[in-house]
Amino acid sequence: MDAATDNQRRWAELSAWGREPELGELDALMWRTERPPANSWTGIVVQLFDVTPEWERVRRAHEWFLRLVPRFTERVVEPVLPVGTPMWSPDPDFDLGYHLRRVRLSAPGSIRQLLNYAQAQGLTPMDRSRSPWIGTLVEGLEDGRAAYVLQAHHVLMDGQAVTQLLSRVLNRERAPVKSSSTSSNGGAPQRNEPGEQLAPLDVTARELTRQLQDTPHLLSAAWRTARRAADNPRRAARYGASLGRVLAPPPANPSKVLKGGSRRIWRFGMLECQLDELKAAGKAAGGTVNDTFVCILLGGLRRYCAHYGEDLGDVPISMPVAMRTADESMGGNKFAGAFFACPSSIADPTSRIQEMRKRVEAVRSEPALDFLGNLTPVLNRTPGSLAAALLGQINARSVLTTSSWPGVTEDLFIAGAQFERMFVFAPLPGTTLTGAMCTHAGVCCIGINVDGSVIKEPELLWRFMQESLDQVLALAPKTAVPPETASAASKT
Repeated sequence: MDAATDNQRRWAELSAWGREPELGELDALMWRTERPPANSWTGIVVQLFDVTPEWERVRRAHEWFLRLVPRFTERVVEPVLPVGTPMWSPDPDFDLGYHLRRVRLSAPGSIRQLLNYAQAQGLTPMDRSRSPWIGTLVEGLEDGRAAYVLQAHHVLMDGQAVTQLLSRVLNRERAPVKSSSTSSNGGAPQRNEPGEQLAPLDVTARELTRQLQDTPHLLSAAWRTARRAADNPRRAARYGASLGRVLAPPPANPSKVLKGGSRRIWRFGMLECQLDELKAAGKAAGGTVNDTFVCILLGGLRRYCAHYGEDLGDVPISMPVAMRTADESMGGNKFAGAFFACPSSIADPTSRIQEMRKRVEAVRSEPALDFLGNLTPVLNRTPGSLAAALLGQINARSVLTTSSWPGVTEDLFIAGAQFERMFVFAPLPGTTLTGAMCTHAGVCCIGINVDGSVIKEPELLWRFMQESLDQVLALAPKTAVPPETASAASKT
């Protein structure tokens, strides 16, 4: 398959990306309960390029992209009353000049300067009457490099949806693909039309109609569930026991060092390593890549607390568990939240990873894991302030939130620049630290966001996180040197 044909295939696969007119229940809850910056659902994605792309090509690429994925030209319209979820509607005043920006760092253009810019952007509230994203080309990085800083509300996509998007819209080659109808991105996909223009009263009427139509199905499903429970009391009892564990609040945060804070100060840090190395370390310890990643963060926190004379105990963690299936539509969010005590009290990294594996497996096997997700429609039909308060109480119990997902697996390009790394800095929805790891062409990119009103010395934390990463990677078995190689080396 030639490059042009492959591009057309990938673009066609995006015809359904973000095409649902309604926000999902989880998306709606995040939108309605956002109270930035202390309880924000807006994150930052930092993409690093090997060279600085031409500004005009970047702009043309965005124009091309918006024709292909019109969701990014739409805004969220809420119903007049909380009778259902908000809906997506084309922004009649959409202005690419507002959403696409360009800045230049002062010399020397370090990564630290880039992160300082990104964290400040993350704390800037977005205009909720517009499409919820802002993209900024950041020029002036050392060695002629550049970055793209995307500020986006979580309602647009979760981590896996980002991967679905980037792997289909970016080029496989640095030069544009030749096509009979060219564009800045090498070809002309079929235009995907935006959805119908809606006003708040339209959304209210449609949601009321949908609720009435869905009521018989919901009652029927509830009846079937009750019958299954009556027919299989053992299964019902197991579910009830699981529900008790899922709803039980995690233990209180025992740390004085990691307690308090306003979440009004964000501080960004990042780590990276080879995926093969992390896999090998995790396998040697008996854990998965995700277990190992989380335990790296715990090791850094242990060191930070020890610096202040505290032996860190087990702290509560919130961890999204992916619920997206292969046949589900792309875009949006598909995950369930799990809350439990993580093994931050364990100093030995191998033992910590092994215990993390046990606890994650126990959480994932809970039959009632998605019960909180089933309550989401109920919360969405309450006043926004009440829903925000209830969700805030749940999230505030956790010290850290972590997530990881597979990113793109091959080299990709935009406007002639190679897309080398992607770091995601998730918001702080009631927590002190969020860590997000996505793999990018064989590299683990770890973005860490901390509450600067709690972590008083973030540079110290970044150093401790690097030390924890090095300690965990050292668990991987050393590659044996072939005898003939060792013999030859001894003679030189």
